[in-house]
Amino acid sequence: MKESVKLTQFAKSAGCAAKIGPKVLAEIVGGLPKFFDEHLLVGTETNDDGAVYQISDELALIQTLDFFPPVVDEPSLFGEIAAANALSDIYAMGGIPKIALNIVAFPNCLGQEVLGEILQGGAKKVQEAGAVLAGGHSINDEEPKYGLSVTGFVNPKKMWKNSGAEPGDALILTKPIGTGLVNTAAKADMVSETSRKLAIGQMRCLNYYASEILKDYEVHGCTDVTGFSLAGHALEMAEGSQVTIKIDTKKIPFLPDVEEYAKMGLVPEGTYRNKEFLREKIKLNDTIKESFEDLLFDPQTSGGLLVSLKKKDAKEVLKRLQEQEQTRYSKIVGEVEEKQEAHLIFL
Repeated sequence: MKESVKLTQFAKSAGCAAKIGPKVLAEIVGGLPKFFDEHLLVGTETNDDGAVYQISDELALIQTLDFFPPVVDEPSLFGEIAAANALSDIYAMGGIPKIALNIVAFPNCLGQEVLGEILQGGAKKVQEAGAVLAGGHSINDEEPKYGLSVTGFVNPKKMWKNSGAEPGDALILTKPIGTGLVNTAAKADMVSETSRKLAIGQMRCLNYYASEILKDYEVHGCTDVTGFSLAGHALEMAEGSQVTIKIDTKKIPFLPDVEEYAKMGLVPEGTYRNKEFLREKIKLNDTIKESFEDLLFDPQTSGGLLVSLKKKDAKEVLKRLQEQEQTRYSKIVGEVEEKQEAHLIFL
């Protein structure tokens, strides 16, 4: 690949698509026909991470897909990050990925070498996950996009949903947040090497490593933190579980320098869409500054798992997560209480 080519420059600005934020999407999806099948265990009702279809008493199929434009310039790293992000939904439901299919949109002007590197990066992560890459589909497009459709398996008696959090639970977050801000700062050539390096390392890290530890415990609720932000995914968990979640902002793990990027205005457009949709639904402590608010609504790429589990298990789980290189930034960030006036409170 020529050094002059910057992959992220081919990712277009939001333009008119900016109007299609979470609120509009919710209205569109809400207007679709309702489907029923007695074997469909998880559909669209709770905004969960994937669809789950029961095959037998011991086996259910998880189906998910995800793809997006480049967030980094290096093609192979983009492939790894996009694949890790798509595989994450399977891990967020306590499952194991089995089959993956490539989803590719690509402009001819970038050349086959760049595309080959993207696909190699994706294949690397599928191999790491122990799944099989079995084909895919591509189209020509002015904006490159890449991701995976993934099928996984889970025991329906042991699957995790985002709607099972119980009062008395503790909340664990397994990756630091702030990737949206870091990626925006990188596009402006204003990112520090420390924050960029750590962000890339976290985005390309499979949530497999956290999921395997969590399977040894009674997980009540789980979701991965992606484009809807920490605030958005925590709210979905709280509303689906009919509880109130309280998150201590002092305990949230952040990538280096991200609040500085927010103060400089290096904020992705997705932050404003998330904030517009969510701000009136949650309660924020009066001491939280606007620049810090941007961190809570920051759209994540291949973020960590947000897990609700018994408080008595939380410290042991956290110790095991922090002892493992891939999940060393995990933190206990909050707790679950009986339903109050607001479903989600940031302290």
